Amino acid sequence: MSTSSTELKQESTSAVSPIPLMQMATAFWAFKTLATAVDMDLFTHLSSTPMTSAEMAKWFRIEERPAEMLLTGCAGLGLLSKRKGRYCNTPLAENFLVRGGSYYFGGFVTMLNRRLYSGWDKLPEAISTNRPTTWNPDKQASLFEGADPAMMQTFWQAMHSLSTFTARALGEAVDFTRFRKLLDVGGGSGAFDIELCLRYPELSATVYDLPFVTDIAHERINEARLGNRVSTHAGDFFADPAYPPGHDVILLSMIMHDWGEQENRAILRKCYDALPPGGAVVISELLVNDDKTGPAPAALMSLNMLIETVSGRNYTAAELRGWLQDIGYTNVRVIPFEAAGANGVIIGEKAQ
Repeated sequence: MSTSSTELKQESTSAVSPIPLMQMATAFWAFKTLATAVDMDLFTHLSSTPMTSAEMAKWFRIEERPAEMLLTGCAGLGLLSKRKGRYCNTPLAENFLVRGGSYYFGGFVTMLNRRLYSGWDKLPEAISTNRPTTWNPDKQASLFEGADPAMMQTFWQAMHSLSTFTARALGEAVDFTRFRKLLDVGGGSGAFDIELCLRYPELSATVYDLPFVTDIAHERINEARLGNRVSTHAGDFFADPAYPPGHDVILLSMIMHDWGEQENRAILRKCYDALPPGGAVVISELLVNDDKTGPAPAALMSLNMLIETVSGRNYTAAELRGWLQDIGYTNVRVIPFEAAGANGVIIGEKAQ
């Protein structure tokens, strides 16, 4: 006896639940709760002074109803706990959301809230036009041109926290013992260089980025007391005809997804030319799987590149491997790992 389409539909419906859709559809509720609490600097205040909802209302000069609701929401998200009637930070909030902390992540939340949230609201426009929505490429040379200085400071602060923990995971996944001098192309605040040099005592590094970025990196390097091992080199990795020489490993962390294939091939070629025989390039990224069905963090980051860049997207390991091999890199391999900013590295070597 055959099964009707109606029976199959009923059987299929009984086996699934709309709960995942509810979680996806309301994901912005959690984000805006977090972003509002960060914007109010709630976690910084609670770090030193746990509060009841009435005390919070008085402190922030708001009504107790919204105070209680925000505190309850943050507790529900695992950011606050309650002791003796007062709300206090959980370890997650205490370590990452208290302003002035070494790993303050609030800057990343603020950047998402004030810059990217409105851009994502225009995702249908980005999909229909294939153009960024957070800036106008007809009027700006890049997403950084004309940006609010305070927001850019927030951006680099945010990226430093994100990169610090990604760098630690990278340092565990990839053995840098045989390398002596690392060039970090587009190295930002120097978080990768600092963490890798702390893990590998024989390694020294150079942060290679735009002048205003290397100024930020210089401050971070001094804070880490690594000025004798980590230096900066101001430049433009597109405009400069060649990359700084004298390095046996080159790192490209969260760089490939900003650009299209043509630009990325040019970057990889310059890396190849700058490396000595036996040197290696290390590409750290959120990699899309080869059949382009996920994973979600990489796929969604790729959509973020649609609203933020002219030609960027997140790539598969197969795509990156192919470019490396076309240029002449050998022993190309993929090493997976899990971190906030990456899920794997592609390594290619320049033949001896």
